[in-house]
Amino acid sequence: METLRDDGDLFTGRMAVRPLNVIIIGAGIAGLTAGLALAKTGHSVTILESVSRIAEIGAGIQLAPNASRILHRLGVLDEVMKETSVLSRVSIRRYDSDEELNSAPLMPSIGDRYGAPMGVIHRGDLQRILLNAAKKSGCQVITSQTVMAADPSFSRLQVRDNKTGTTSWFLGDVVLAADGIQSTLRKQMVLARGHKDQPTPTGDAAYRLLIPRERIQHDAMLLKILDQDVAMRYMGPGGHIMAYPIMRNTVYNIVLLHPAKTTAKGADNAWTTKGSRKEMMAFYSSWSPAIKAWLEYADEEILEWTLNTYPPLPSWVQGNVALIGDACHPMLPYVAQGAANAMEDAAVLMTAFTCTADVPLALRMYEAVRKERAEKIAASAAATGKSLHLHDGPEQQKRDEAIRNAGTKSLEKIDDRDDKWRDASWQDYMWRVDVMRETVEKWEELTAVPEKQPTPRYKMLSGYSSTLLSRILRAIRGLLWWWPS
Repeated sequence: METLRDDGDLFTGRMAVRPLNVIIIGAGIAGLTAGLALAKTGHSVTILESVSRIAEIGAGIQLAPNASRILHRLGVLDEVMKETSVLSRVSIRRYDSDEELNSAPLMPSIGDRYGAPMGVIHRGDLQRILLNAAKKSGCQVITSQTVMAADPSFSRLQVRDNKTGTTSWFLGDVVLAADGIQSTLRKQMVLARGHKDQPTPTGDAAYRLLIPRERIQHDAMLLKILDQDVAMRYMGPGGHIMAYPIMRNTVYNIVLLHPAKTTAKGADNAWTTKGSRKEMMAFYSSWSPAIKAWLEYADEEILEWTLNTYPPLPSWVQGNVALIGDACHPMLPYVAQGAANAMEDAAVLMTAFTCTADVPLALRMYEAVRKERAEKIAASAAATGKSLHLHDGPEQQKRDEAIRNAGTKSLEKIDDRDDKWRDASWQDYMWRVDVMRETVEKWEELTAVPEKQPTPRYKMLSGYSSTLLSRILRAIRGLLWWWPS
């Protein structure tokens, strides 16, 4: 990892001001990263997971520099990078051709620029590494536990054991709800505040395909694509495709965005919706030869989910409970920041509790550092989706011309500000900002004692004179009981 820059001593050896009892709901990326981070700094951590077995499910996800920087500080980046595909560039193409409009460099260019590597990894591999590291750091992970509710003060959790059916109460100094957009505590907090939390359909849906090497072993064209460390991005009317190799180039990961069916019900859980292979083949029938070839090898049963946006919550914190990850800032996939921002939540909470043991103060710091930033990134994803899905016409031609004219080695020259993933200034905002450093600096600002200025002599005399006069008057009133008040 030649592109990884050392942090110096800023985060070396930071420990909790006082060990706390932390309860985390959910053993996904957000919950496991938070558990690992807090356990490593001295807290007692219990993670409650509703499923009976934590399986390695999911598909490919991007590890951006703001994520890999945090994983390095948590001591797991070396292991993560062994399972990560490091891509050299992303090839940008029109939907109906395999001709390249242009390409954008990834590694090592991105790593050199931001001081941390970038890559793609199967979500299951990342989750497994985080789970093992969390357990080694002392986290207690209890499965088959469904959180029913918090008490009215948001200080205790009512939890049902799915195996026995018994209900018990869990009490912690801090509770972190990392159980996704369906979070029980998110719903309870929303109701307690009288806030409306209805999803808004984007009009888009997505298929996610994983195609193993053995399935294409006799297809020379697709084998060549699989063996390249290159991501493919196809842009078309009403949809786009992002594809890249994962798992040491043994599996091809394809995400296909397309218009949602008008009768489709919004599904919060991407992995419980069954899609139609026939409908998928019909929509992409006019797309490039390579895309159509890949789709021929798709499973008969495919997964699909409808993409929704959610309004920002008034607050992520209530009592000693804080929401993290998708529970407070669900993100569309267009800027590939969902996992990275969940890790940022965990890193800020860890850092805040190395500054103070005051739980309400630490949670206010967490919200101050994270809320505006995460909500901005979530909003940027919607704008990016519109840019990628332009129908053929003047706007699409202008976008494509800007991509063609961009220097192959200069992301700054790309004049398509709606596509936030390729916007250099927005990349700086997503990938360069160091939220852990920002938390330390915010704490130092908060606790800085202003230098005491000497009081001018005339003010001292004036204050003394008025004080002396008031004392004399009070004494006279005491002697002369008839003095008017």
